[in-house]
Amino acid sequence: MSVFDHPEFDQHESVTFIDDADTGLQAIIAIHSTALGPAAGGCRRWQYADSKAALTDALRLSRGMTYKNAIAGLKFGGGKSVILATDDAPKSPQLFRAFGRAVDALNGQYVTAEDVGCSVDDMRSVNEVTRYVSGLPKSGASAGGDPSPMTAMGVFLGIQAAVRERLGKDSLQDVTVAVQGVGHVGLNLCRLLHEAGARLTVADVNRHNLQLARDELPVTEVAPNALLFSNVDVLAPCALGNVLTAQTIPNIQARVVAGAANNQLATETDGARLAAREILYAPDYVINAGGIINVAHEYFGNSSEEKVLAEVGEIPRRLEKIFAEAAETGEATNLIADRMARRIVAAGAKG
Repeated sequence: MSVFDHPEFDQHESVTFIDDADTGLQAIIAIHSTALGPAAGGCRRWQYADSKAALTDALRLSRGMTYKNAIAGLKFGGGKSVILATDDAPKSPQLFRAFGRAVDALNGQYVTAEDVGCSVDDMRSVNEVTRYVSGLPKSGASAGGDPSPMTAMGVFLGIQAAVRERLGKDSLQDVTVAVQGVGHVGLNLCRLLHEAGARLTVADVNRHNLQLARDELPVTEVAPNALLFSNVDVLAPCALGNVLTAQTIPNIQARVVAGAANNQLATETDGARLAAREILYAPDYVINAGGIINVAHEYFGNSSEEKVLAEVGEIPRRLEKIFAEAAETGEATNLIADRMARRIVAAGAKG
C-alpha cells in the first residue's frame, strides 16, 4: 500500500523515512502542514508492532499538531516524528545525532522536541547537529526545558473548566479523577489535582511510575485495563491514544473526559458516541497544548516562564467556547474543534 493510500494520509506535505545503518535508527518524520509556520511536533520513541503502525501514528499525530498549533495561536504548522524502538537500536547520543541530521536535512521545515520515550538529554544530542529543536535545558528565567509541566498545567486548567461546565462545580475539592498514565505529564497533573483537593485513582503499565506516584501522593491504584471504567467524575487519559472506542465508551462511568494523551478518540465518530452518553469531552489537542506553547516560546526566543503561563492560561477559554457551541448545537466537541482549526489553517494558507 502506498503512503498516499493510507487511511490517515490527509494531504500531508511530506513524509520522510530514515534508515541509518550505523546506529540502527529507523524513524519517520511526517509534515502535515506548514501553512502557519514550520511544522512543529515532538519526537516519540516507541516499540511499535510494525512499521505500518509507526506510520499510522506519525500521520495521525502530525495532523493533530497542525490543529493543536492552530487553535493555540502559534506560528507553527504541524509535524511529528516517531523512532521505532528496537533491541538493535538502543537509545544513545549517536542515535539521536543521526535523527538530528535527518531533521537538519529538512532545512527548517520541521522543528522537533521531546515526546513519549525521549528526554531533554536526548534533545541535547539532537541539538549538537541541528538548530531545529526545542525542549532544551532552561537558562535562567527564560522559557524552555522539559515541556511536560506546562502540558500538565494546561490539562489541569482544562479539567477545572470541564468540571464547571458539566458538574457545575467551581472547585475540584473531592472531585474524583482517574488518571491513566503517571509519567512526566501524568504525575505533574496528579500533583496539581491533589493540591486542588481532588481524589485520585491511577494506573500505569510502568511500575516505576506507579511507585513514584504512590510514594508522593495519596492515590488509589487500579489495573490499567480497569481504569477507563472507574466510577469517577473525570477520566484523564495521559498515556497513549486510541482508548476511546466503540467498545470502551459504553462502559465509561465518568461524566468528563479530559486528559493529556494525543489521539484519544479511535475514530471521529467516537466523539459523537461520548456526546450521546452526555460525557463531556475536552478535545485532546486543545487541552494538552501547554507543552507546545512552551516549546514555541523557547524556539522563537525572547520569552519567559511568566509569558508561557499566561498563554497556557488561555486554554480554558478556548475549551469554554467549544463547550458552549456544543451545548447550543448538540454537535460533538471534537468536530467543533476540528472545524475551528481547519478555518485557521485555511486563512493562514491564503495569507
